[in-house]
Amino acid sequence: MTAFGLTVAALTCLADQASKFWLLFDFDLGGRGHFPITRFIDLVLTWNTGISYGLFPQQGPIGEWALFAFKVAAVGFLWGWLARATSRLTAGSLGLIIGGAVGNAIDRLHWPGVMDFVLFHIETPSFEFRWYVFNLADVAIVAGVVVLLYESLLGGAAKAP
Repeated sequence: MTAFGLTVAALTCLADQASKFWLLFDFDLGGRGHFPITRFIDLVLTWNTGISYGLFPQQGPIGEWALFAFKVAAVGFLWGWLARATSRLTAGSLGLIIGGAVGNAIDRLHWPGVMDFVLFHIETPSFEFRWYVFNLADVAIVAGVVVLLYESLLGGAAKAP
């Protein structure tokens, strides 16, 4: 299971980094600014200096390295969990989380923060909702967590009968 999970992690990280490099250098998202994809999804370049959803933003090197060290520790913990995984579902989910975390950690090494670029929003004359700007690594992390929760909460019950 470990090899499967690490393959998922590597592919996730690769897809995340490839999307970011393409958007920066080929698509020139920084130069284009705000680029609508649909009525409710736009591409917009932001640099997240905090953790998920922009919490605990860091501007100095000590805080940035502390966040990087936290990600390294989290990946180490998840890797240990992956080494003990007994199902492909668990291994794949952990691979998504690890790959997303590594992808975002790589950003911290060579950019001013984590590159986020997808903005989900709903706008009507009487209502406006804007979600946080996110990236493919964030999607992978959330998907991995959701599947782990599903497996732990409902997976065992589904296997019981």
